[in-house]
Amino acid sequence: MKKLLYFISIITLAGCLRLDSNLYNSAEITQYELDNYTGEREIADLPSEYNIPSSLIHQFTLISNDEGEEAKIYGIYLGDTTMIATDTVIMYCHGNKNHMDLYWNRAKLLANVGGKNRYGVLMIDYRGFGMSEGESTESGMYADVDAALAWLKEKGLSNDRLALYGFSLGSAPATELTAHPRAMTPHWLLLESPFASAEVMVQDASQLALPASYFTNLSINNAEEIEWVQQPFYWLHGVDDDFLNIETHGQVVFHHYQGSYKEAHKINGGLHNDVPRAMGYANYAESIFSFLKNN
Repeated sequence: MKKLLYFISIITLAGCLRLDSNLYNSAEITQYELDNYTGEREIADLPSEYNIPSSLIHQFTLISNDEGEEAKIYGIYLGDTTMIATDTVIMYCHGNKNHMDLYWNRAKLLANVGGKNRYGVLMIDYRGFGMSEGESTESGMYADVDAALAWLKEKGLSNDRLALYGFSLGSAPATELTAHPRAMTPHWLLLESPFASAEVMVQDASQLALPASYFTNLSINNAEEIEWVQQPFYWLHGVDDDFLNIETHGQVVFHHYQGSYKEAHKINGGLHNDVPRAMGYANYAESIFSFLKNN
C-alpha cells in the first residue's frame, strides 16, 4: 500500500519527477571506514573469519569517461594487486543504496569464496555514490564499471579469469557489460536479486499498468539483455524478496537466458538484502566456488 501511495503522489503532485532520480539512493561521505563503519551495513553479522588483512585492501581512484563526461571514481581491490595477472577476479557491482561501506562485508565474503583470500574482488562506487564524483546516470554507471574492468585489464587480467557479479541495481551493469562487452569480456555472470526491467519495477511498485516511460528515462531491461549472454550464468534470489519479486523479476531474467549453462538458487527465507545470510555464509561461498570451478 505504501508503494502504491508513493507512486500516486508522484503522478498527482510531481509529474516531472522521474524514477531515475530516486533509483540511485546515494550518500556522500568524506572517507571510507570499511571495518570501522558504524552505519547501516548489509550482512552485519559476518563472522570475523572472513576478515581481510589490511595488506590486501587497496583503495584507489580511476577516471571514467561517459561520452565526454569525466568523473573520478573510487574503488577498493581486495587481494594482491601484483597477482591480478594470474588470479581469478570477481568484479562486484553493488546495489542502489549509499556507498561501498554498506556492501563491504559482501565484498569480504566473495574474497573468501573457495578458501581464505582465494579470489581477488574489485568494488567501486558508481559516479554520485560515496566519494565518487559526478551525477548518477544509467550510462554513467556502465561507463564506471567498464573503467574498472579496463583497470583490471591494465593489471594483466585476462577474460577467462573475470567474473561479473551484480546485486540488485548492480545487475544492470553486470548484464549489460557481459552481453555487450567493452574493455573486457567476462567469463562468468552472477546475478543476485536482479530486476527484469524498469518497466516491471514500476508496474510492480505502482500496481498500475502504466509504461515505465511515464516515470523514468531508464532503459534498463535485463530480461532482454541477458538473451545476448552466452557465458555460464548463476542466479540467486530470495523467495521472500519484498522489493524485487522473485517471479516477476529474477525468474523472468533466468528464463530469458539462452546461453551455454545456467543454474538457479531460490533461497527460502531470503529477503532482498540478506540472501547470503539466509543461504548460510559457508553454503553461499561453496555454491559460488563450485560454479566458478566447474564452468
